[in-house]
Amino acid sequence: GQTFVSEDEYLEITGITRDQSGEYECSAVNDVAVPDVRKVKVTVNYPPYISNAKNTGASVGQKGILQCEASAVPVAEFQWFKEDTRLANGLEGVRIESKGRLSTLTFFNVSEKDYGNYTCVATNKLGNTNASIILYGPGAVHDGGNAASRVAAGLCLWATLLARLLLDF
Repeated sequence: GQTFVSEDEYLEITGITRDQSGEYECSAVNDVAVPDVRKVKVTVNYPPYISNAKNTGASVGQKGILQCEASAVPVAEFQWFKEDTRLANGLEGVRIESKGRLSTLTFFNVSEKDYGNYTCVATNKLGNTNASIILYGPGAVHDGGNAASRVAAGLCLWATLLARLLLDF
């Protein structure tokens, strides 16, 4: 979607971003022959960025699945932790599967001890990032206190509007 113009055989893109990855077309034009066109694929490497990690609820005895999605070039490798303990595939009734951008942590038979905070870590040669994901049971408060901050923000907004109305009279 972008066009770059250069007066010589080199094209310099300073401050390139991952959105500028893709196929570029080079066209050499003169007054003697038809243009010569070649295509070049540009890959922009970047550290992992976790784009999707949601808290999930599951009942005791049921299947529970935590998912972590990360964009990265080269593709990220994933690790899962509960508190400070790294989880291994097949231990304690869990399965870890990582394919491309997505890693899943599956609990086949959720028990009370499975509830809690898990950390997904995505790593490639350029860096790493992590996300905290909670596996919670039915009726559990799982928003990490965000409800209280939303209520406080709402009350503050309401008070501001009320004060503004009173000042206008």
